[in-house]
Amino acid sequence: MGETAQAGQLLSPVADPALIRSPLFSGMSELEFNAVSAFLERMRIKKGDTVFREGDAGQDMFFLLSGSLSAFVSQPDGTRRWLFDIKPGDFFGEMSIVANEPRSATFVAKEDSNLMVLQGIDFYRLIFEHPMIGIKMLRAISVVQNHWLDQSSRYLGDLMRWGEAARRRAITDELTGLYNRRFLEESVKGRFDQGSVNLRKISLLMIDLDRIHIINERCGPQAGDQVIMAAADTLRSLMRSGDIAARLSGDEFAVLLPDTDLEEARLAAERIRQAVQSRRVTVPRSPGAAEKVVIPIRTSLGVAVAPTHARDLESLISAADRALRRAKEEGRNRVELAG
Repeated sequence: MGETAQAGQLLSPVADPALIRSPLFSGMSELEFNAVSAFLERMRIKKGDTVFREGDAGQDMFFLLSGSLSAFVSQPDGTRRWLFDIKPGDFFGEMSIVANEPRSATFVAKEDSNLMVLQGIDFYRLIFEHPMIGIKMLRAISVVQNHWLDQSSRYLGDLMRWGEAARRRAITDELTGLYNRRFLEESVKGRFDQGSVNLRKISLLMIDLDRIHIINERCGPQAGDQVIMAAADTLRSLMRSGDIAARLSGDEFAVLLPDTDLEEARLAAERIRQAVQSRRVTVPRSPGAAEKVVIPIRTSLGVAVAPTHARDLESLISAADRALRRAKEEGRNRVELAG
């Protein structure tokens, strides 16, 4: 059955309440519904499995019976923009059949899910052999597509009104220009939701500047901000393509390292520690003072790797945070690995 035969296990079709309630069948008689359902095959997929990928040839359309799916498109910078969720009763994949175009998005399972599959050849067979059924199916598809187009129009309108600057503000920290906590957490969560963590390692570094409260007390909060910005510049200079550096809050940072094992992450953390240690920042000796003083920066880091230390977002953050606390307890200005 092409791409879907490899996506999950096919079972015999069974009438299901979610299928009966699907917008595609809402205007059909029982006889018409039975005619269509005779062509359907049931498919099971596990959490994290991909139903189809953006750019694949479209051969089938799908109906979700139970579970949950999400759709995303890939951005030019390699990040993913999550579009919408699929709930039981929804159908999808039909436009690749109707328009004979490649898949426009990637659909992945957020949890174990059951679907019904209608092959493209059977879709057209229904249209030609049962014109009234075909008209009702195409009308239902048109209604759903118009709804999605309205949503897309509103989204594009927002982009035009807000502009790129607003989008950047939504995902970046204003002081440092690094990504913010929300963007980091969504990036990590997205990788777990796709199930890719079962195949590829993901490392997370939690970073805290040492004793910055003393700088704030002695030299003033503006001096503390200068130190934070210097540390952020150092992080930015050490990032590879695909790495994500974020400021979480205050003097707390985090770095996401995709496809990086524990030893590679430890070496990356040590490079960050040494580079930050080599920085010097010139600040007023006291708030408002003309006299300047040069101060060093020190930092402590905790390292955790999925799936070795965690299999979900919360556990990965907790493991790296525990390692960071141990680095501080052991004397600061050091790297500690999750146990």
